[in-house]
Amino acid sequence: MTPHKIIKTTLLGVLCFGLVACGGRAGRVAPTGQASQEFNDDIANAKSDRSSIWDLFGGAPDQKVQVNRYLWNASLDVLEFLPVQSVDPFTGVIVTGYGTPPGSGRAYRATVHIKDPALDARSLNVSLQTKGGRAVSASTTRAVEDAILSRARQLRIADKNL
Repeated sequence: MTPHKIIKTTLLGVLCFGLVACGGRAGRVAPTGQASQEFNDDIANAKSDRSSIWDLFGGAPDQKVQVNRYLWNASLDVLEFLPVQSVDPFTGVIVTGYGTPPGSGRAYRATVHIKDPALDARSLNVSLQTKGGRAVSASTTRAVEDAILSRARQLRIADKNL
């Protein structure tokens, strides 16, 4: 066998093993009666005892993070001059495309991450980039964060007055 064929065969074997390892208990058929209860108990115990890579990062991938609605709406208000590329209200991430703020000649893009339900500066993380892909100065980023926090407080006050 040539080294090229050995590599192909090994790679094919690894891929097949990976595919088989992805399989779960989907093929098992649940028994009826007394055995059914034992089967369901076994499944429940297996699910609660299992661990995954997501355990390292603090939760399951389908776990939803609560996002502060005032910070969310304020972020969209303050950054309205930027075209929104994607939003994920379950994880609190807003990604925008490039846009030029009023009175400026530079194009920016922003990524906003709201990581907590509290209306707090620690809940908000803003990342700005210029068209060249360079990071924006800390003072500019801080000014955008302050504008978002101020707008969020205004929205909360307006909401309480209703």
